[in-house]
Formats: sequence, C-alpha cells, structure tokens
Amino acid sequence: MSKITLGNESLVGSLTPSNKKSYKLTNKTQEGKIPLYSVAFNFIDARFFTCFVSAGGNGINLYNCLEDGSISSLYAFADEDKEESFNTASWACGVEGNPFVVSGGEKGIIRVIDVNNQKIHKSLVGHGDLVNEIRTQPLKPQLVLSASKDESVRLWNVETGICILIFTGTAGQRYEVVSVDFHPLDEHRFINFGLDTTIKIWSMKEFWTYVEKSFTWKDDPSKFPTKFVELPVFTASVHTDFVDCNRWVGDFILSKSVENEILLWEPILKENFPEEGTSDVLLKYPIPNCNLCFIKFSCDLFLNYLSIGNQEGKIYVWDLKSCPPVLVTVLSHNESNSLIRQTAMSTDGNTILAASEDGTIWRWDAIDKEQAVTVEAKGRRKGKAQLK
Repeated sequence: MSKITLGNESLVGSLTPSNKKSYKLTNKTQEGKIPLYSVAFNFIDARFFTCFVSAGGNGINLYNCLEDGSISSLYAFADEDKEESFNTASWACGVEGNPFVVSGGEKGIIRVIDVNNQKIHKSLVGHGDLVNEIRTQPLKPQLVLSASKDESVRLWNVETGICILIFTGTAGQRYEVVSVDFHPLDEHRFINFGLDTTIKIWSMKEFWTYVEKSFTWKDDPSKFPTKFVELPVFTASVHTDFVDCNRWVGDFILSKSVENEILLWEPILKENFPEEGTSDVLLKYPIPNCNLCFIKFSCDLFLNYLSIGNQEGKIYVWDLKSCPPVLVTVLSHNESNSLIRQTAMSTDGNTILAASEDGTIWRWDAIDKEQAVTVEAKGRRKGKAQLK
C-alpha cells in the first residue's frame, strides 16, 4: 500500500470566516419526518440546472429552484417496496437527451426513472447488498458507477440496463465501498473509497470495448458478457479512519473522513506498481462536529467552492481556489439543528441546499454585500429585542 508523503507540510485552513461571500436562508421544505440522505442539482443538462432531486426512505422527489427563492415540487416517486430506503440519487440522461434520475439504497436495486414520462425506465439488479453512492460520467451521462456494501463497484449503461464492468477482487475493496467518483476529464478513470480506509483508482481503458458494446447490444441485458476487473492502478490509505466522500479536482482529490476534516491531496502513480504509489497531502479543511459516517460534501460545477453540513445543522463553505484554505462563511439558523447528511451547490455556487435527517431541505442563496449588511443589522436588532 502506498505511503503518505509530504513534500511540504500541508496547509490547514482557519475556522475564522472571511465572509467574502454571504448567503441568506430563502426557503425550506419538509418531506415528512423521514431522514434525507441525498440531494443533488442537475449538472448534466443546462436546461435543468435549477432542478434538483432528493432521496430518503422509499421516496425520490424532484424540485425546481425558482428565481424568487421558492422551491417548486415537480414530481414525487414512491418505490413499490415500502421497506426500501434510498441512500443516493444522481442525474443522468438517455442517448436522445431525455433526463433520468438514478437512485439506489438498502435493497441493492437501482431505479432509473425517466423524468419526462415519470416512469421507471430500468431497474438495475446485480448488487448483493445496499448501494451507498451513484455517480454519473459527465462526458458520457448514460454511464453510472454504483458503490455497494457488497465490496464492489459496478459500471452500468442506464440506457440499455446493462452491467458492463464489475470492479472487485483481492486487490479491490475489502470492506463496503462508500463513495465513488469519475475523473472529470479522463473518461476511463475513477476513484473509490471504502470503510477499510483505502482509496483505489481504477482505469477502464483496457476494457472500453465493453462500454462501446453496451450501447449496441440487442439481446437480453442479462446475457451481456460483463467483465470483472480486479486490479486498480493505484491504492492508498491517506486517512486513518473511515472515508465516506470523495471528489476529483482536476488530477487532485478531495476526500472526507470521520476525522472532522477534508483533505486535498495528489495521487502519485507508479506505473506497473499500483501498491507502490505515493500520496501528497496538500491542504486540510477542518469541519467541526462532523465525525459521523455518511456526511457528504458538494462542490459547484466549476469547483470554486465546497460546502458541507455537520451534526449541529450548520454548513461550512470553503473557497477551493485559496491557498491556504479560506473559510468563506458558516451558515446556521436557530431552527436548523438536525444532522445534515448532504449538501448540493448550484452550478455557480450561489444556491446551497442541505438535506437534513429530520426530513427538511434548506435553501440558502448568495446575497451582495449591501444585502449582507442589512441582514446582519436585522439580526443584531432582533437579538437585542429578545434580550429586553
């Protein structure tokens, strides 16, 4: 396994907010009392950039963020299995551009919902245990990866319903896989993290003919010659505890563990010797009260900002372009005191959504400096009035 090396000492961000950007709470909506585990904006299709999906219990809900700060409900899906509990949802699309929502959870079955006709397009069966995360290939959004408790990652074609590749084996994850992400520019590469604290980078380049074949396959999907991939190109253990969220930032990687911090690090691959690569931790983003598993961060489309919730219902917003790391702001509200499982940032980072364990979705919107001063003054006046 690779060793952690620090060419230079990693830089740790300060928890003093810079307030270089301000947000105000503009709306909230509650989906009963069922915990929400996932919320995601559509980054796949510019026609639907303001739309988002949430998942929790056996329900998947689609919304639209309107310009006046309101949240408009578009569609609600309830799985036929009332015991289902969705952990994750991701946007995808068909070859003709029709939008899909892909979701999975406790039952290990992945539902592909055609948003246009509001029906199940495909049900993807194959995992032997619950699905923790689904991510869509941004360059080819008919392809999704699913990370499962069964210690495998699967590559699917959601248009055809075919399981193309299965990443597992003795060199793969030895415990459940919690997080996965496609490389934003290299369509052949992805990363996954597991509860064994290890990080794996995989390449699909050698098996890309299987991907191409999945688009033209006319026979039953179950008869497709699914290929098992057993050797990653890189293995590391950057964190010392459970890792539950990761995202590529160019060729660098953001990863969050239950150690109350997010790391930005560089994987240094050694060709033909995946176990001998190294990792250089560059930046550290501390997140107080965030030591539970399955608290996931999000970034805007252009990777300018990162946002993450915590156990107290607060949201920490970090500037990803600053070195050392700069904390932009901390968002809090006296009614938001439930654990935030996941945030979602809009394409430009001006809207932040938070999915809470009490079933509430919180919407925060960026405001200009003049508005920020007014909001702060109102808050001070309200505080003084309460003291009288």
